[in-house]
Amino acid sequence: MARESLLIATLVELADNLVDDYDIIDVLTVLSDRCVQALDVDAAGVMLASPGGELQFVASSSESVRILELFQIQADEGPCVDCFRNGIAIVNHSLHDAEQRWPRFAPRALAHGFRSVHCLPMRLRGRTIGALNLFRTHEGTLSAEDVLVAQGLADVATIAILQHQSSLDAGTLNTQLSNALNSRVIIEQARGMVRQATSCGMDDAFNRLRAHARNHNEGLTVLATRIVGRAILSSDLDEWFQPARLTS
Repeated sequence: MARESLLIATLVELADNLVDDYDIIDVLTVLSDRCVQALDVDAAGVMLASPGGELQFVASSSESVRILELFQIQADEGPCVDCFRNGIAIVNHSLHDAEQRWPRFAPRALAHGFRSVHCLPMRLRGRTIGALNLFRTHEGTLSAEDVLVAQGLADVATIAILQHQSSLDAGTLNTQLSNALNSRVIIEQARGMVRQATSCGMDDAFNRLRAHARNHNEGLTVLATRIVGRAILSSDLDEWFQPARLTS
């Protein structure tokens, strides 16, 4: 499928999900996955700021990125941290050359197999609410077109969080962000339970959660809450099959 078709399909999918009770985690996971499919990157992740201003991990395309995002928070160092604080995009940054800038993060990212990183701010009317992180397993630069598309997806993510115009006030925005971060905690608990019950990897456990939620027209957080409360057994979730990566 051509990238243009993929991007149109992504926007349609987002529109289908942006209902009154939409799940922010699922929406941002879709965006992370589509970045990997549509851009010359190998992994992606999203971090949002809590109402108190602290960055929190929200979504990613892989377990490796989840670990790296959490490490950035713990170390208070890395591309997402800089991008969020400065509101300035970080593009085509070699991790081999970043050990002085990020002495703790860069070696950890290299150990996970990544060689370059890009990070784009999620902004609305001058306020930065998070960042979209993109990783590549090889050296080289993203094209100007890829950077433009990536920033567009970051902007879509921001709009998704602020779905309604009424969400533009600070109180509602803080509620949205708090709900998203609380949902992430519940989803992580459910993911661990699925992994233990099915002896699968963490990525597969999360994908099974998403697949089951979509197959049964159920919110991801709602399903995770049912699993944590043992209203549904982890082993009873629908199977998930790896989709083929789309090409231009």
